[in-house]
Amino acid sequence: MFDDDVTRWVLPLVLEEQADSLGGRELVHVVGEGSLSYAAAAGDARRVASRLASAGVRRGDAVAVLLASGLDFVRVWLGLGRLGAVIVPVNTALEGAFLAHQLDDCGARFVVADAGGARAVRAALGSPAGREIVDLTGWQSEPEWEGPLPRAADTACVMYTSGTTGPSKGVVMPHAHCVLFGVGTIEGLGLTAEDRYYVTMPLFHANGLFMQLGATILAGASAVLRPRFSASAWTREVREHRCTVSNLLGSMSEFVMAQPPRPDDGELGLRVVCPVPNPPAHEAAWRERFGVPEVVTAYGMTEVNIPLYGRLGQSRPGTAGLVLDRWFEVEVCDPDTDVPVPRGTVGEIMVRPRVPFGFMAGYHGLPEVTVAAWRSLWFHTGDSGVMDEQGWVTFVDRTKDCIRRRGENISSFEVESAVAALAGVAEVAAYAVPSVPAGTEDEVMLAVVPVAGASLDCAELVQRVDSVLPRFARPRYVEIVDELPRTPTAKVRKAELRRRAVTPTTWDREAGAGDVG
Repeated sequence: MFDDDVTRWVLPLVLEEQADSLGGRELVHVVGEGSLSYAAAAGDARRVASRLASAGVRRGDAVAVLLASGLDFVRVWLGLGRLGAVIVPVNTALEGAFLAHQLDDCGARFVVADAGGARAVRAALGSPAGREIVDLTGWQSEPEWEGPLPRAADTACVMYTSGTTGPSKGVVMPHAHCVLFGVGTIEGLGLTAEDRYYVTMPLFHANGLFMQLGATILAGASAVLRPRFSASAWTREVREHRCTVSNLLGSMSEFVMAQPPRPDDGELGLRVVCPVPNPPAHEAAWRERFGVPEVVTAYGMTEVNIPLYGRLGQSRPGTAGLVLDRWFEVEVCDPDTDVPVPRGTVGEIMVRPRVPFGFMAGYHGLPEVTVAAWRSLWFHTGDSGVMDEQGWVTFVDRTKDCIRRRGENISSFEVESAVAALAGVAEVAAYAVPSVPAGTEDEVMLAVVPVAGASLDCAELVQRVDSVLPRFARPRYVEIVDELPRTPTAKVRKAELRRRAVTPTTWDREAGAGDVG
């Protein structure tokens, strides 16, 4: 179990201690695959660490991982941690230039991938010169690694998050930062060893990997991992596996609630659910239709951890939560002056940690971007919010130029770069417009300027766009325009495009014959 000694906030150390005390207790069950006990997970981690070391991976080395969420991902994650190497979990939907950027940027010489991931790597890089796709075959017969454990200040993970004016950035995450995600879950949701976590988010995201599975290890609890979210299976599996807690992100709640009502909906069995966001209508449905007694939301990002949580026993739908002030400081400030604004006034949400190495150590290879984000020694989230007199913070809007869809942060820069390379496209702007129903998350919209003399058909264009973008980044809406609105310094006025949003002339994927994605 974790304690207040931050120097011990190292998940591989916690796992070793939990394995000693909990032994054969189930740590994780993967739907359709099997289970790992605490003792088995620790032993497998040590053997995978030996296999990686024999392949040439050393303490501190970055290793890109392209694996589906499952037991192998868990083993590799824990094995890299035990070795003291750095996991770079890569979204398995990435391909082409998106994938190549992350592999090049992180500097990983080693890649652990399944067959599909290996094909994607070779296709993205041509010949993956200077990189070795590690074959883990035979790891079961390796001796158990006995090398030193990493320290709380050592880098555990480099996780990529969406860019705004540039490509996706690698967030450098110390071990203490990764553990703090789980500490927040334990405190915010009251997680105990008696809980069973239903995890449906991919393990290449901080929410699934650290907020949920990491917290499970810290609490000595157990988890049920579904490799891919399924709205139709969600309530059934929660009941079948006797789960007591789960997180949902973005439109996941909406998808679950859109399922046909069942007579046993009210017998779900969850003790608490953590949906982000949590509009009032959703909280009412969780409580009234599904019989969940506690609905607690949260706010955070890969860089800053989860500094805001709701409170058990306090219903405040629509808000993002109160500050976990044992571990974080949060202010709402004027984004131009960094001076705190009066309570009840909209400003930028700014965060800093109260514990060493409880935040990101920086953006990988981007010292100037890191310093800019830390201006005035506060991390500037780029999110607008308002804090009331009681300290409850409500998220208002994103001031950064990024898009959130289906639980994914999407870099508008990367979308624009891919689309601009297509024949017939002179210029393109990618931006967020509200999803339907409003208040859940975003849809991707493109404003496209054709090359002079060209005529673009939206449906045909979108077919080509789909071939160069990951599924989660594909646009729903397309508008063909003569020109993009610009500032006097020639920057595209994204705010104006967002205000204009969908018009009667907008092409809508869901109204046509395309793949809704």
